[in-house]
This record gives sequence, structure tokens and C-alpha cells, in this order.
Amino acid sequence: MNEAYRRRLGCFTGFAGLSAWILASCSVGPDYHRPPPSAPTDTWKAGSPWKQGQPRDAEIKQTFWEIFDDAILNGLEEAATTNSPDLCAAFERVEQSRAVARISRADLLPGMSFDPNGNRSYYSANRTAQPGSLVLGYAGNQFSLPLDLSYEVDLWGRVRRSFRAARQQAQASAAAYHNLLLSLQADVAQTYFAIRSVDLNRHVVAESIELRKKNLLLVESLHRGGADTAVDVAQAETELASAEADLAGLELRRAQLENALGLLCGQNASSFSLTETTRLYRPPTIPIGLPADLLERRPDVAEAERSMAAANEGIGIAKAAFFPSIRLTGSAGVESADLKDLFNWESRAWSLGPNISLPLFEGGRNRAGLERAESVYREALAQYRSRVLVAFHEVEDGLVGLRLLREQFDAQMRAVEGARKVAALSQIRYKEGLASYFEVVLADRTVLDNEITAYGLNGQRMLTTVQLIKALGGGWSANDPMMTNTVAPLPKRP
Repeated sequence: MNEAYRRRLGCFTGFAGLSAWILASCSVGPDYHRPPPSAPTDTWKAGSPWKQGQPRDAEIKQTFWEIFDDAILNGLEEAATTNSPDLCAAFERVEQSRAVARISRADLLPGMSFDPNGNRSYYSANRTAQPGSLVLGYAGNQFSLPLDLSYEVDLWGRVRRSFRAARQQAQASAAAYHNLLLSLQADVAQTYFAIRSVDLNRHVVAESIELRKKNLLLVESLHRGGADTAVDVAQAETELASAEADLAGLELRRAQLENALGLLCGQNASSFSLTETTRLYRPPTIPIGLPADLLERRPDVAEAERSMAAANEGIGIAKAAFFPSIRLTGSAGVESADLKDLFNWESRAWSLGPNISLPLFEGGRNRAGLERAESVYREALAQYRSRVLVAFHEVEDGLVGLRLLREQFDAQMRAVEGARKVAALSQIRYKEGLASYFEVVLADRTVLDNEITAYGLNGQRMLTTVQLIKALGGGWSANDPMMTNTVAPLPKRP
């Protein structure tokens, strides 16, 4: 291109950049300010026996399940994170929102296009012409190589606010992904511990069945010797059948939980299985921070806050519609009717000028758009406050639940020990003829009920521990690259 064209092109781009710099401070609409947290106090109501978490050195890690020290659970969590189709879908939604942000960012820069064209046209001899003039039909060529530029002068901040809104929506989408990831990981851990609780109960019931089988043989032997009645034999058979029915119910419950766990891990239920264990899990101590820290740890709160920020930008975009829009346009290139003369100096062509659009009458469209944008922001603000209240509610529930469940479990284990002693003494008394078989049945049933209750309470403690970790936001951080860098590529797909 000729040096003169390059100078003109440089002048245009320089003018566009200067205009953007001068008008950068011009913007209509409210600036966003994060609302203060609605935490009523700076301590937890049910804080004991939990201690306050210290920054950096006592925070929950992203792989929070490792605190349970279970290799099987670690593998299940990894499988769920890798194979979950719902998580993959959420990841793609983040990709889409980030692409939208990059599209919006492009509007901040001048647009440039190169549109070469060539055509041959025939002009009719019967075309409209000045009266009395001679009109002839003829054919002609037209070749042009234009370089077109366009730039919207963001006088009222519409373009900048549109980009910021898209960026904040991308951050909200990333937080939604983290929230789904945390929910998936928590669901896997809770389902896993529910299965382990059933395993303990199955073990207890299976032992009870073996004991009742021995009791039935003993009662039948005594009945044949005339020491016991047929009623005692029938009672022993009833107790055995009842325990077997309980075991079948636990088998059904375990199968259903196992299928649910396979689904969470993205595996076919028919090919997924989990080996049984009788390990008694103990809830670990979870250090937590003050209520103000919670708002920085929960991805769902971050999602609501980013959506609220995007809605605030929408108010400025709606207000900008009331003001004129200015677009600088320019074109430079060559144009000729003969291809051989296309690059001659005489073939040069250029244009430069602003286009101004001033809304005069819109039939209330802009006013309605502003009212809608303000309503969207108020809705987002209400949703944010709701998320904050739910966050504190869930943490308080987790704290008080773990404290009381621990007291209940300790008391229940004392009841189990007492019931076992009574059952052992009843067996001795029955064999010595000092007690009826009904006393043995009652003692054995009491042991079974108390053990099932105890292991059920321990299972609830594990589930509540996972719920508390989830309520605290797990190991998620608002400084995650997915939240702060909204235009760079995401990490590898799950």
C-alpha cells in the first residue's frame, strides 16, 4: 500500500485510540459495590468444640476427602471428577461463557475488514436519465480493494460495561462449576459413608443370625429333653426369621446405595461394585474460620455475587441507550474499472467520518429497558442475600449436629456395652435354669437394636461431617485461575 495510505490509516487508528482514552472516564450508570455481609456476629453460635481456622495453615484442601484416610474413597472421588457427564456439561458452560466474554472484549477495539471485489455490469439503455439526454446501454468493469475500519466511541460506557458484565457472568459460570464439583464430591463421600454404615449393620445382623441359630439348636435340644416348651422353640424360630428379614432389607439398601454411587462416578450400575468393610470411621476435627471468611469460601455465594455485579453493569448499559451513539468509520483502498490500472496512484480512494445516532422517540422502549435492568439487579441482590443466609444456616446446622451427635453416639455406645452385659448374664441364667428363654430373647433383641442405633448414629456423624465441609465451601478458593482469568484457556477437561 502507498505510504500516503499508511499515514492516513495511522491517523485514523491514532484518532480512535485518542478518543477512547479521552472518553474512558465517561460512563453512565451506578458503579458496583459489593454489599456488606449479613453476618450478625463474628462467632459461631455452636462453636464448641470447634476451633477457629487460621489462614493458610488450617484451611480445608480441595481434596478434602483425604482427611478420612481411605484409599477406596480417594479412588471413587477421582473417578467421579473424571467421568461425571454433568460435570463435563458444566465445564463446557464455563467455556461458552468465557468465549462470550472474549467476544465482548473485541468490541473495545476498532474493527478492520478487507473486502476485495470485482464485477462486470451491464447498464440498461432504458434506465432513468435527465430528459433530453442521450442514454446508451453499455457494459463496464469495477475492481476495488477497500480496507474498512469501524470503531464505536464508547462515550457512555456501554461497550466497557458490556465486557465487564460478560466477564462477571463468566466468573459466575466458573463458580457454578465449582459448586457442582463440590456437590458431586460431597455426594460421593456421603453415599460412600452411607454404604459403610450399612456394612456395619449387616455385620451386626449377620452375627445376630449366627447367635440365634445356635440358640435355636439349644432350645430344640432342651425341648427334646423336656426342659423347654414348644413355645420357646417357636419364639427362637421367630427371632431367627426376623433377623434374616432385617438382613435382606439391609442388602436391598446397600444395593441401591451402591448403584447410586456408581452413577455419581459415571459408571454403569451393572458393572460397579464395592467391597464390604467393617471399619468404624471417626469424624476428623475440622478447623473453621469466622463467619466473614465463609463468604469467600462458598462457590455458590461467589456465583450469586458475580451475577449481581453483572446485573449492576446491565443498569449502565440500559442508561447508555438514552444517549447518542458515535461510530467512527473509515475506508482506504484502490478502485479502478480496469484491472491493470488498479494499483495506480490515480486509483486511490478513501473516506473518513463519524456516524451519529441519536434516539428521539422509542415509544418507551429505553425506559422499560432501564426498569427491567434495575429489577434484574434487585432480584440478583435478593438471591445473593438468600445464599448468604443459607450458608450460615448450613454451617450452624453442621456444627450443632456434630456436637450433639457425638454426645448421642457416646451415650449410645454406653448403652450397647450395658446391653451386652445383660445378654451375657441372661444366657448364663437360662443355661442354669434360672431364667426363661423370653429373657434371653429380650436381651438379645436389646443388644441388636442398640448396636444398630449406635452404628447408625456414627454414620450420621460422617454424613454431617461431609455436609459441614460442603457448607464451608470445601477447598474452593475465589483466587482460582478459573475465577480470576476469564479470557485464558481453562485447564484440561474433566
